Amino acid sequence: MTRRWDCYTTAVRMVMVEHLRNRLALTIVVLFIPVWAVLIYALSLEIALPFHIRAADRSVTMPANVLNQLAGALQISALITGFMMFVTTMNSASFDRRLVRSGFPHMCLIAAKLTALVVVALCVALYATGLICLTHPTAQPLLLASALAGGALIYGGIGIALAAVLTTDLAGLVLVTVICSVDLALQSPLATPAAASVLVRYLPDYGPMQWAVSAVALDTVPWNAAGPAVCWALGTAALGICAFARRTRVHRPLGEPATARP
Repeated sequence: MTRRWDCYTTAVRMVMVEHLRNRLALTIVVLFIPVWAVLIYALSLEIALPFHIRAADRSVTMPANVLNQLAGALQISALITGFMMFVTTMNSASFDRRLVRSGFPHMCLIAAKLTALVVVALCVALYATGLICLTHPTAQPLLLASALAGGALIYGGIGIALAAVLTTDLAGLVLVTVICSVDLALQSPLATPAAASVLVRYLPDYGPMQWAVSAVALDTVPWNAAGPAVCWALGTAALGICAFARRTRVHRPLGEPATARP
């Protein structure tokens, strides 16, 4: 048990060091999130827009700049987390395979990836939540942080899965950006009249968007939105871990003895 724990802590340390080396992502987190949050709030129209919180069976009217800021915060949190998980998973693939081949427990690597995903998602979500709360009052900041973290977890899993099929940073960034942009655009009443459609319930960021708007406009928690968000988060995480396990799997030649695992 002690050896397994040592392997896990070592794997977590290696994954977090890899994240800290991703200077582009760290720069985006520190500098781009506040710039994005302030600009999208300041430059958006202040016209009132209706938004249907389907999970609470209520319609609310919100200023367009607040609604755009919430959608933008969800988008940038998801993009950063997805991109960070994509880059670290792709860059460490060959090293992870060597570790597995030398006898390092595969489950420790998987657990470390999941731990890093949760840590990155929470850090980005809390940072973005603090910036939004500085811009305008938020009735339920913890609910807003949960919404941003949920969206980040969903796209972090997608980033891990994409690392198994793509080979360049640019391809991963573009694909995550396209998926996330379409997802949130279809939920914005400013972008499309389809935002009130029942089909938006099946989009990845439906639950997080419902919670984010509720955090600002309501004093209650629409728990009905939690189910879809949890399902998407678990589903994308499972997909990403399966893709990671497949990519780091080592095929030994017939007759070659397996290295003793610690």
